[in-house]
Amino acid sequence: MERAMKEKLVLVGNGMAGVRTLEELLKIAPDRYDITVFGAEPYGNYNRILLSPVLAAEKGIDDIMLNTVAWYEDNNITLHVGTTVVDVDRRRRTVIAADGTEASYDRLLLATGSNPFIIPVPGHELPGVIGFRDITDVDTMLDSAKRHTHAVVIGGGLLGLEAANGLKLQGMNVTVVHLTETLMERQLDEVAAGMLQRSLEAKGLQFLMATQTEAILGDEHVKGVRFKGGLEVAADLVVMAAGIRPNIELAKKIGLHCERGIVVNDTLQTFDPKIYAVGECVQHRGHSYGLVAPLFEQAKVCANHLACYGIGRYEGSVTSTKLKVTGVDLFSAGDFLGDDSTEALVMKDAARGVYKKIVLKDNKIHGAVMYGDTVDGAWYFQLLRDGTDVSDFRDTLMFGQAHLGDSGHGGQNAASAMSDDMEVCGCNGVCKGEVVKAITGKGLFTLEEVRSHTKASASCGSCTGLVEQILASTVGDYSETPKKKPVCGCTDFTHDEVRHAIEDNKLTSIQAVREFLEWKNPDGCASCRPALNFYVLAAWPREAKDDPQSRFINERVHANIQKDGTYSVVPRMWGGVTTPKELRALADAAEKYNAKTVKVTGGQRIDLFGIKKEDLPAIWSDLNQAGMVSGHAYGKSLRTVKTCVGSEWCRFGTQDSTGLGIKLEKMTWGSWTPHKFKMAVSGCPRNCAEATIKDFGVVCVDSGYELHVGGNGGIHVRATELLCKVATEDEAMEYSAAFMQLYREQAHYLERTAPWIERVGLSYVKQKVAEDEVGRKALQQRFLESQEVFQYDPWAKEAEDPQTRKAYIPIKKVG
Repeated sequence: MERAMKEKLVLVGNGMAGVRTLEELLKIAPDRYDITVFGAEPYGNYNRILLSPVLAAEKGIDDIMLNTVAWYEDNNITLHVGTTVVDVDRRRRTVIAADGTEASYDRLLLATGSNPFIIPVPGHELPGVIGFRDITDVDTMLDSAKRHTHAVVIGGGLLGLEAANGLKLQGMNVTVVHLTETLMERQLDEVAAGMLQRSLEAKGLQFLMATQTEAILGDEHVKGVRFKGGLEVAADLVVMAAGIRPNIELAKKIGLHCERGIVVNDTLQTFDPKIYAVGECVQHRGHSYGLVAPLFEQAKVCANHLACYGIGRYEGSVTSTKLKVTGVDLFSAGDFLGDDSTEALVMKDAARGVYKKIVLKDNKIHGAVMYGDTVDGAWYFQLLRDGTDVSDFRDTLMFGQAHLGDSGHGGQNAASAMSDDMEVCGCNGVCKGEVVKAITGKGLFTLEEVRSHTKASASCGSCTGLVEQILASTVGDYSETPKKKPVCGCTDFTHDEVRHAIEDNKLTSIQAVREFLEWKNPDGCASCRPALNFYVLAAWPREAKDDPQSRFINERVHANIQKDGTYSVVPRMWGGVTTPKELRALADAAEKYNAKTVKVTGGQRIDLFGIKKEDLPAIWSDLNQAGMVSGHAYGKSLRTVKTCVGSEWCRFGTQDSTGLGIKLEKMTWGSWTPHKFKMAVSGCPRNCAEATIKDFGVVCVDSGYELHVGGNGGIHVRATELLCKVATEDEAMEYSAAFMQLYREQAHYLERTAPWIERVGLSYVKQKVAEDEVGRKALQQRFLESQEVFQYDPWAKEAEDPQTRKAYIPIKKVG
């Protein structure tokens, strides 16, 4: 009965884009459709990008299969392999194949891909002249390499070079013919292309540049190629790799509007709303795409629409391309050639085979091209995509993200030089072999997929470029696309769009946000719930109500859960200063509640470890009676203000750093922030309180106070940058409140101050906090108003509430 109510979906084209759409659809609406797939090739769904390794005998056909026939059976999909669709009766909504097979549909998805462009010169139809698009082409090349000697590849783009390299490895003498002066002119500038050509020549490939083919020679089989000017080259095999053309024959035949490709709207619908199209056959807003990432982005939007989730729209793709061409890492993004309105930063080390060029326009990255060392490609692309003003770190821009802020992290080794057991992600202990195994075993194509399956680059993100290199070397093409990154899989809206919607429409609850923005998952997920909870509280502190169930466990119980299930308790010590009375109270609490360890923390606090959950309210109550409050050591909030003794005791001290630290902490404690927030005040430039690796640090000098921002001392150590210098304590307080509020209002949830400042630019922060006095005072005022709501001790509140205390008592003790 249920099956009879399903709609019918027919997919024409069993390639990567079409089947990816089905995979996305099955995730969100597995029971909505009876699905039928027609594929012209006699195989399941395979990774077309990996045809090059098959040609090079590095992989077999089975190694590049994404979905075997069994996958279709497991998902109740009817698969017709080796069956070409020749017509569609749109009136009867019926697909008709060449062998007479018919299938009716409620929705039709065209993913007919593209065809290789065969240059229409005399002799182009001779046996031995082929394209490079499918397994049959690879089989033809492998067979030819066994029986013949000479090959000519027409086209010096990615496909042509991969084909030439594969044929060379099979023992053929290969000549690459290219129409322009440089190879891969769409991805590389002249310098990088020259380095690539010399590298390939060293491997034995021959090149004819700026050469136009005139005719393919031969009678019953190709024997050679003649070029304009009269030069002739012997050839037993000619591979045409001169570009692709969208395959729109079927679409044109059935009357769909086509230009260069099948014209679709932002929901990937053709002019017939019952018919969708994705992949290389599509023309969207005048553009067609051949890289994987844009096609998968289309697939996701199309699947959402097929599932009747109408919120997703495909708005085109800005792509960066990271490729591994015959063993050489390449990266390019944006306009890497530049013009009279741009300037270029260039670094070249020919001996190491490294070349970088960054094109700037108005101090923003306009494009980039990299050869050899591409580990910072993702960072450059992010700066390009975000429109970040790089003038603040222009002097170190060419050296990469590792040198930003004196982080102390050296550049990583190229992925190709790493063994499988070498660690890629230090945060999560992930080795290269695990990443490669996940990519090949689970058919992963994107950074997000690798993060999801392996955790690699999911924490501090410093290994992102390295993971992308491994992706490029494993799948052959790693192209990054999204113009915007959604909060999570529950929505297509970005953090900024969600925050603006909350502010513009006065959304004061998580539920209101999800309803207004039509969340796909009405209950949200573990990623979006804490973010939305913070955003509504930050925007509407007096109107919004905190949702404890949308907080992490540590914030819910106001203590840090440890690996044995007990908790650690850290009371606040203002500015790191304590008293005999507080120390006695801590000692009594440690003995009374059997703390296993008493530890002085890096933030100048005392941490009691091994406290049972049921004892938390009682120990809070005892510490409260001694005048101590929660240290918020568990929260995305102000943690500590570290100080040195300053001018009161130190002979080098220039100002009362301890006193200022206490004032800062008493002003800012209890505030919720996008991520943990740490402060410090050092009494002199010797910097004993380590103020220059904090989110906000003050370094006292004889003439006043240097204010530093954006540092951290965690996994990715980053020194602060100087915000400004002020003369008085009151100014230091005002600026710190304004900076904290700007961070609260504009950073993304779980974004530390360091990456936030990298994203928006230090100049922007300076303009808002240091240069705009009216704006700064308004920020300070909003911060102080928010503190009127949130500056309370959660320990005292929960310890005094009998109902809350019950929540800490286990229902039943086990063991």
